[in-house]
Amino acid sequence: MKNIAIAIDGPAAAGKSTVAKIVANDLGFTYIDTGAMYRAFTWIVMEKGLDPENEEASCSIIPEVTISLEEDGRVICNGHDVTKAIREPRVSSNVSYIASYPKIRLALVDMQRAMAKSKSVVMDGRDIGTYVLPDAEVKIFQIASVECRAKRRYEENVSKGIPTSYEDVVADVEKRDYIDSHRAFAPLKPAADSVELDTSPMSIMEVVRAIEEIVKQKTGLEVACR
Repeated sequence: MKNIAIAIDGPAAAGKSTVAKIVANDLGFTYIDTGAMYRAFTWIVMEKGLDPENEEASCSIIPEVTISLEEDGRVICNGHDVTKAIREPRVSSNVSYIASYPKIRLALVDMQRAMAKSKSVVMDGRDIGTYVLPDAEVKIFQIASVECRAKRRYEENVSKGIPTSYEDVVADVEKRDYIDSHRAFAPLKPAADSVELDTSPMSIMEVVRAIEEIVKQKTGLEVACR
């Protein structure tokens, strides 16, 4: 069977990663969390004492950065397990700056495309269907209201023991939406051939079922019903 790529795009905290992991597992595909890669780069920029809003300084360390996504879900950056650290508010509030810099995006996109060359993948992010994998067989653009997304991210942070307030999360989501949709290079927008899915009123498993039905319609793949 030829390799198949499923691209799931959408704004911050739309629940992309959560459902993408489940869909990938159901299909036996490899899950690639591109957002974690940008978060890892943001983390290393800050660890080095650089300002994430300074494009030149942030891009200067590209040759020094290595990022790997492990099969068990861990994110490794320059030999450090940063799986939890990249979800901290200080990273969340700065990652959109890092993701807007063309040189960093190009470096990470090269890694992402290489990952998708030899296997079937489910990849989520901001510009997977429009830029990273424009020939993906299935493209989903997953949206939800700001309030719904902020509530999900706040509850996720609380469950992981990450100190934050709901008001701060709302402000961060709105800020990231603006930066992501206004960046000059590969801005957040749905691909012309993507299927838009509003998940505001849906549970995680309802979203999973909806995406798997779209995958079945687009590719003919049968997915075990949940």
